[in-house]
Amino acid sequence: MSVHWFPGHMNKARKKISEAMPQIDLVIEVLDARLPYSSTNPMVNELRSSKPVIKVLNKQDLADPTITRHWVNYFDAQHNTQALPLVAEDRKQLKRLIALCKQLGHARIERKQAVRIMIMGIPNVGKSTLINGLAGRYIAKTGNEPAVTKANQMIDLKNGMVLSDTPGILWPRFENERSGYRLAASGAVRDTAIEYQDIALFTLEFLLQHYPDALCQRFKLKALPESPLQALEAIGRKRGCLRPGNVIDLHKAAELCLHELRAGKLGRITLETPDMVTEELAELEAERLRQEELAAEQAAAEQQKRRRPRPDAPTEPED
Repeated sequence: MSVHWFPGHMNKARKKISEAMPQIDLVIEVLDARLPYSSTNPMVNELRSSKPVIKVLNKQDLADPTITRHWVNYFDAQHNTQALPLVAEDRKQLKRLIALCKQLGHARIERKQAVRIMIMGIPNVGKSTLINGLAGRYIAKTGNEPAVTKANQMIDLKNGMVLSDTPGILWPRFENERSGYRLAASGAVRDTAIEYQDIALFTLEFLLQHYPDALCQRFKLKALPESPLQALEAIGRKRGCLRPGNVIDLHKAAELCLHELRAGKLGRITLETPDMVTEELAELEAERLRQEELAAEQAAAEQQKRRRPRPDAPTEPED
C-alpha cells in the first residue's frame, strides 16, 4: 500500500508561498523530531532558494534524545541551515529560537526593521502551537487533525519579528514510500487516507528491531514476537481487541498501537536515523538508474526493430 494525500488547497498554498518568498528574510521549517527527514518537505528548499532556514525539531520530548543529536549535526552540516530541537509549548525553549532568529536577521534589526519570517512545515508538526508560543497568546488555530491552517496569515509579534504562517503542505507523492508510512504512523496524514493495519505492521517491524524493550514493556509481552503480525496479534489479545469467537480484531489492535505511539506512551522513540535515510536514498538512486538503463535498452531495442525490413516489404527489381 502507498500513502497519498494532496488536498487541493495545498497546491494553492504552494503558489502563495512562492509569491511571498521574495519579501521574506528567514524561514523556520517545523519538523517532527521523531522523523526529521520524512517530515522535511523537499519543496521548502526549492521555494526558499538561498534564504537561511532554521530547522525546528519540534516534539523533542517524544523523540530519542541520542538520535536527535545526530539529526542536529546532520542539518547543521547543510548550507545556510541550523537545527534547534524544542517543545513548542515550552516558553523557555522558545526564547532560544527568538534569539537565533534575531541573530540571523541582525542586518534588519540594525536598520530598525522587523525580521520577516515565514513558518513552514507539513501538517500536524506543531506550526500553530509554535506560533502561539512565540506570540505569547492564542493566534493560530491548533488541533490534532492535520491541515488545520488553510490560508496564509501575517502575525506581528511586536518584538522585532513578523511571522508569515502558511498552511501545512505535503507533496503530491512520496519518493521514498517508507517516509509515507512513517508520516502516517506519526499522524501527519489523515487517518482516512491510510490502512491502519498496514501502517501498524510497518511500525511494529521497526520497533521490533530498534525498540524491542519499549514494545514489550508497554504491552506487557512476556517474549519478543518473531514478526510484526505476531506482535500485532499479541497486542490485540493483551488489550482485549477481540471479536466474537475470540477472534483478534487486527484493525482495532493496529489503531490502538498507533495512537499509543503518537501519544508517546511507548517512550521516546525516533522512527528514522540519518544513516538509515542515507541508505534508503542510495537504494532509491540505484533503482532510478536501473530504471533509466532499462528504459534505454527498451528504446534501443525498439529502434533496432523499426530498422529491420519487414518480411512482406517489396524488394527492388534486378537489372
